[in-house]
Amino acid sequence: METARTLVLVAATVTCGLTAGLFYGYSCSVMPALARVDDRTFIEVMQRVNKAILNGWFALGFVGALLATAAAVALHLPSDGHDALPATVAALVLYVAVIGVTRSVNIPLNDELEAAGPVQRITDPAAVRSRFEARWVRFNVLRALLSTGALACLAWALVLNGRS
Repeated sequence: METARTLVLVAATVTCGLTAGLFYGYSCSVMPALARVDDRTFIEVMQRVNKAILNGWFALGFVGALLATAAAVALHLPSDGHDALPATVAALVLYVAVIGVTRSVNIPLNDELEAAGPVQRITDPAAVRSRFEARWVRFNVLRALLSTGALACLAWALVLNGRS
């Protein structure tokens, strides 16, 4: 049982780290770079990114973090004196918040941007961008913070798991 707990915690930590890194990378490089381009370029790039990210590698990290963290919680419920459960539960709560923000804010904004149509046909690209950019960036920073918090909790859970 100890090996399973450890392996699942490692999987949760790695997948959560991948997701935290993705959101962090967007926050400190991709979105600041796109802030410097014209409206049509911004819209076109974001529309392309929103399609490209829907792939198995992204799902592995994004969904994998949720599943592995939930499994880690389940494996630590019969705690047997293990101290890792509270940190693992905290990670799961934080990561569920990431999913919630993504589903309630970022995905609807992505869908709205896609619904604007091909960038060359948009009559007012500045208006389309203004409805999207600031809110998407703000909530992506929130996702970066939440997923980094979850990652820190999982790293601590690994430390605590190793002590048991």
